[in-house]
Amino acid sequence: MRILITGGAGFIGSHLAQTCLERGDEVYIIDDLSTGSMDNIRFLQDNPAYENKLFVHINTILNADIMLELTGICDMVFHLAAAVGVQTILDKPLESIVTNIQGTEKVLEMCNKFKKRVLIASTSEVYGKHMHAPLVETDNIIYGPSSKFRWSYAASKLMDEFTALAYHRTNGLEVTIARLFNTVGPRQTGAYGMVIPRFVTQALKNDPITVFGDGNQTRTFTFVKDVVTALIKLIESDQSVGEVFNVGGHEEISISDLAQKIIQMTGSSSTIKLIPYEEAFGKDFEDMLRRVPSTDKLESITGFKPDKRLDFILSQVIASIMGK
Repeated sequence: MRILITGGAGFIGSHLAQTCLERGDEVYIIDDLSTGSMDNIRFLQDNPAYENKLFVHINTILNADIMLELTGICDMVFHLAAAVGVQTILDKPLESIVTNIQGTEKVLEMCNKFKKRVLIASTSEVYGKHMHAPLVETDNIIYGPSSKFRWSYAASKLMDEFTALAYHRTNGLEVTIARLFNTVGPRQTGAYGMVIPRFVTQALKNDPITVFGDGNQTRTFTFVKDVVTALIKLIESDQSVGEVFNVGGHEEISISDLAQKIIQMTGSSSTIKLIPYEEAFGKDFEDMLRRVPSTDKLESITGFKPDKRLDFILSQVIASIMGK
């Protein structure tokens, strides 16, 4: 099988590429390295077993010529390329919107041209300001005002979903949408606001752990290899076509409790420092106070349910950052 992964040098993309190579697929990566890194895939490039199996293109998915070539070559497409992280969205709002909306339009256009099955990676952010749990795929969407650019990411990813489903309904394109909930694991960086690698790095340095807001906001976290397994099972399932699926963990924890757990697991002398949202992100930020998924639909279609516990996930991230 020939697999195209947009954003394949990113955190999730690199793990997906590794898994596909290990099972014998040819993997084609396109990444502009805006948030991805060659460090994530260099060990794959250096592996002699993948010499004629891995093909990396440093380019943008907005380049029609390269996307025409790569989509035509491949059998199926995982579209992971996107602006990621709260900090990126707030620092580069226009670039983020263009990347997410126009980039996805280009991927869908090419997949439709060649009738290639495609999985669109969306996000739990699309649910907006819900406080109930668990979130199910048919829940309504609740956003803040357009003056709060925090919501531009959620709105752009929701537009990606609408566009993908329109291609399916209008042209019969085989498309599946996966809403990812806080994916975590080795190779993730804290540079774009990702909370666990940021907390672990601070704890290992015995620096204050900076918790934004009051720390009472809650999240669940999903191990990256569980996410990769779910994505592969979804794209290979005929029953997933034209459908939206949550992919996420189930252990709900407050951000303050998460910081305390990381302090304990690292043996750190760090203290917890609360920083108001406006000081951390400026006036354009609002937070989602709770985010817990239902994965019943994923399990019913694929038979798979992400099951890695938070302690295991944290141990893997700690070991990775420590270089073990």
